[in-house]
Amino acid sequence: MRHKSFTVLIPLILFVGAGSVIINHSNAERNLKVLPKDISDEKLDSIMQTYNKALGVKCEFCHVPVKGFTDSLDYASDKEPMKENARKMMRMVIELNSKYFYFDSTQRPEYLKTVTCKTCHQGEPFPPED
Repeated sequence: MRHKSFTVLIPLILFVGAGSVIINHSNAERNLKVLPKDISDEKLDSIMQTYNKALGVKCEFCHVPVKGFTDSLDYASDKEPMKENARKMMRMVIELNSKYFYFDSTQRPEYLKTVTCKTCHQGEPFPPED
């Protein structure tokens, strides 16, 4: 009976341990410099999808492929210069919303939506010149 308990318990402990390593590893590789480090995966994905829509682009616009894999992206990498440009734009939007528009102190400035990417970009990767 005791041997049977160990046979079930040890793989369970290894499985839970591996899961926590994977979760911690993925959070460590997020490389967030503007958005809050404690942002949920769901909130992060939602924000990124609004960027895709506002600029009419896909994730590859700011993220490079994983080395050796063309169908996977390295979201933590800073190799694509457009990613830093996107961070500058994010900081600008955060500043505009928190400085010039009603600022609800109960809401994080990263989540304010008076001025958004779509305000200027209108579905284009680069804002129209006019």
